[in-house]
Amino acid sequence: MDVPLWVWALTVGVIVAMLAVDYVGHVRTPHAPSIREAAWWSAGYVGVAIVFGLIVWWVWGGTYGGEYFAGYVTEKSLSVDNLFVFVLIITAFRVPPMMQQKVLLIGITIALVMRTAFIFAGAAMIENFSWVFYIFGAFLVYTAWAQAKHSSEEPKEFSENAVLRLTRRIFPTTDTYVGDRLTTRIDGRRHITPMLIVMIAIGSADLLFAVDSVPAIFGLTQETYLVFAANAFSLLGLRQLYFLIDGLLDRLVYLAYGLAAILGFIGVKLLIHALHTNEVSFINGGEHITAIPEIPTALSLGFIVVVLAVTTVASLAKDRSVRRAAAELGAEK
Repeated sequence: MDVPLWVWALTVGVIVAMLAVDYVGHVRTPHAPSIREAAWWSAGYVGVAIVFGLIVWWVWGGTYGGEYFAGYVTEKSLSVDNLFVFVLIITAFRVPPMMQQKVLLIGITIALVMRTAFIFAGAAMIENFSWVFYIFGAFLVYTAWAQAKHSSEEPKEFSENAVLRLTRRIFPTTDTYVGDRLTTRIDGRRHITPMLIVMIAIGSADLLFAVDSVPAIFGLTQETYLVFAANAFSLLGLRQLYFLIDGLLDRLVYLAYGLAAILGFIGVKLLIHALHTNEVSFINGGEHITAIPEIPTALSLGFIVVVLAVTTVASLAKDRSVRRAAAELGAEK
């Protein structure tokens, strides 16, 4: 896939422009968005991502278009998993509703910058070391197993990671919010506010999610441009998606199992690809192993869509059943 430099520049420009619209149009006037507002903006971001995919399909062909859509759908679904953690963080830090948009947007911007670094590092590793597919594949299979194993456990409360603890240790921190300010001066000394702490929490949490999502999308396409675009477009709409499905997150009880199935599927796909490009001397003498055919992009996209549809429908059906049983129990009392 030959992507000219000006196309890269144009894509980055569009992404920066979309961020600017968010910063200027929403964050400058703090407010808690309505469901309708969140729905319209979410639809707009999804629409932009779909139009981009259609352009890729038209310019570079169906293979790359399919890879982009498979990557985008996967990253979007994994982003929903991120929202569970975002809810825990915002609840733990008692972020006022009027400030939640700013917290999410800056945290997502931090995550976008850090993920970009991850993507280019991963692309460099793939370019120079074909054996990295074995590592990515095995890691995703293990992650899928771990997620499926722990998905039945009760959700845990948010606990500060090492980045946050180090930040608190180095910088004096206020106990309360000071409007939407990130720092303030007290007795002539500069303090950081909980506003900055929660932004760091969201950014660093999303960086941990990138450890799963970046190898996953490289299992669907090795084109750095498509990996970057799919990640960027999935992250850009995350703020609106948070407000849109905040009340639905606890109803998606089987989502973790669906994501585990998708990660496991992509992990196997990566391992098969690793065998096809094998250069490791102690595996088949460094020769390629092609006995198992590679999984085509169309099958990958179909599997991802079907799994997400089944887990969503099953989750909502389960939630409806639980609510009905609770209502009947309440009526009996």
